[in-house]
Amino acid sequence: MPVGIDELLERVREGYDRIEAQEAYEAARLGEALLVDIRYAALRERDGLVPGALVVERNELEWRLDPHGSHRAPEATSHDLRVVVICNEGYASSLAADSLHRLGLHRATDLVGGFQAWRAAGLPVGS
Repeated sequence: MPVGIDELLERVREGYDRIEAQEAYEAARLGEALLVDIRYAALRERDGLVPGALVVERNELEWRLDPHGSHRAPEATSHDLRVVVICNEGYASSLAADSLHRLGLHRATDLVGGFQAWRAAGLPVGS
């Protein structure tokens, strides 16, 4: 039976604990999480970057974060890696985190409110 996007988001978000901006910042600062920015280039250029975040276009995410994949990023070291996916407002990142869970990245999550919440919290933004 088909579902709407709101119901789909609700379902996938039940599968993991989402993370707030300050907690994501602290986890990355302490080396406990990899922040992954999936926003497209125009948004990164317009709004800035999350310092230290791995930038991976959404259409490449699974290939770059699969620890066993031939196209993996050097940061994709294991299925135990805590990944925090960041999109612009926290919607696409939920679907992306669900996809990473399906790849076995069981600690993947996403940032509530996305980059906009990061910036609103006064956290560092680079250019």
